[in-house]
Amino acid sequence: MKIFLLAFIGVFTLLSNSISNSAPGERNINSNYDTNFDSENNDLLVKNIYERCDLTDKLDFNVFKLAMDGYNSIDAPNKNLLSIIDYSKPSNEKRFFIIDIENHKLLYQTLVAHGKKSGFLNATKFSNKSGSHKSCLGFFRTDNSYYGIRGYSLKLEGLEEGINDNARQRGIIIHGANYVDERIASGNGVIGRSHGCPAVSKKLSKEIINLLKGGSLLFIYADDELYKEKSVLANLHTNENSNLN
Repeated sequence: MKIFLLAFIGVFTLLSNSISNSAPGERNINSNYDTNFDSENNDLLVKNIYERCDLTDKLDFNVFKLAMDGYNSIDAPNKNLLSIIDYSKPSNEKRFFIIDIENHKLLYQTLVAHGKKSGFLNATKFSNKSGSHKSCLGFFRTDNSYYGIRGYSLKLEGLEEGINDNARQRGIIIHGANYVDERIASGNGVIGRSHGCPAVSKKLSKEIINLLKGGSLLFIYADDELYKEKSVLANLHTNENSNLN
């Protein structure tokens, strides 16, 4: 991989020099190629992180790439970490990933609940409305931790307008729950469901919350057509405008 990257850098340098030495009219001809080249370079870097984090057999690359598109576009105090929940997977699978982007390391892969009105084994319905008891998708920034009716919890700020920006009002938080447990998953084939929160195991909740609090990014994904249609991030390469905060 290192040899490949060095060769890639060499090719990039030669192309850059060639473009800079061209006549003004020639630069316009190559502009589309420049854009494609940058896109391919970005894909290569994302693929490298994906493989170094040992995600190949754990998380679909396209989901990771979408998360990285947001990671590279959204401001956050703590860019060392990126968390991904993949609701395209059933609840008895470990679908919550916490990744150390800086050190290229998968820190956690664990169970996480979805809302009880989102589905039984699989989450298929999502909402931004209060009282829906459905999960919501998209990008979030983590906020402060606190002690509430669910115990030690982590506030989430929804960043996508019309998709998850009511998360704070709805009380969508990360908290521990007894119904999120590997023994329940293996015994019943499904874990319990929340009122819309991405609830995690009681055993891990404190250390996960302490790790993520203070402005790291969380991306909650599902293979949902409405999200793909409405989300700026899902259409990042075709929409120059952004309604991300």
